[in-house]
Amino acid sequence: MTRLTGRALRVTVFIGENDTWHHKPLYSEIVHRAHAAGLAGASVFRGIEGFGASSVIHTSRLLSLSEDLPVAIVIVDTEERVRAFLPQLDELVTEGLVTLDDCEAIRYVGRDDTLRTSDTKGKKSS
Repeated sequence: MTRLTGRALRVTVFIGENDTWHHKPLYSEIVHRAHAAGLAGASVFRGIEGFGASSVIHTSRLLSLSEDLPVAIVIVDTEERVRAFLPQLDELVTEGLVTLDDCEAIRYVGRDDTLRTSDTKGKKSS
């Protein structure tokens, strides 16, 4: 398991939900590549409204535009690991926005593999 505390770098990738890479969702390709690269973690967040460089507003409130909602992929790891991953993002993200932010990892704890799934709802068993 990757340990992550202290100074870190957060990369956020803003793309559209319908963006693809070789006929599969682009956000999925980014997450799987981040995993394969051994990064600490990645999460995908679906937006309910937004616009980008095209200035077209995408919103879940209008049925005609709701099929390409904004998506943000957030990855946090050490600066060295994130910067090593950037060339893959450069290859994958042909439309969208990629940002980097300094951050501090305060707590990064995974689930205890010895616990049963039913015992992991927000607390550890005794």
